[in-house]
Amino acid sequence: MAITFEHIPHPHIAARKKTGPSKTTDEHVGPNGKIGLALTTAVGTMWCAYAFAVLALVVLPQAFNGGMLTLVQWVSQTFIQLVMLSVIMVGQNIQSRASDKRAQMTYDDADATFHDAEQIQAHLKVQDEALNTMLDKVIALEAALAKAQAKS
Repeated sequence: MAITFEHIPHPHIAARKKTGPSKTTDEHVGPNGKIGLALTTAVGTMWCAYAFAVLALVVLPQAFNGGMLTLVQWVSQTFIQLVMLSVIMVGQNIQSRASDKRAQMTYDDADATFHDAEQIQAHLKVQDEALNTMLDKVIALEAALAKAQAKS
C-alpha cells in the first residue's frame, strides 16, 4: 500500500500571477476615460482649490453689496461649490491611492500564502515518499517474518 497524492494547483493562481492587483489607474479606457482622468487629476488638487477660491473671492464685494440673501447665495452657490469640489476630489484621490496600496498589500499577502501552500505541498510530498519507504520496509519485514514463521 503506497501513499499517492498529486497536487494540482488551481488555474486561477497562474492567471492571477500574470495580472496582479487591480489599480485605479488601470480602470480608465479609451479617449473619454483618458480625458476624464486628466481633468479629474487637474481639478482634484489643492492648487485648483486655491484658484477657485481666488475666483470666488473676486465677486465677494458684489455679494456684500447685494445684501444678506446675495451673500448667502455667494457662500453656498459660488464659494462652497467651487472650492469644495476640488477639496473633495483631493480627498478622493488620497483614498484611491490608499485603496491601491491596500489592494497591493492584499495581493502580496495572497501571493505569500500561495507560496507557503506550495511549500507545504512539497513538504508533504517528501513525507509521503518517506512513509512509502517505511511501508515498503514494513511489508518486506512482514514477509520475512511470515517466511521465518513458516519454516519453524
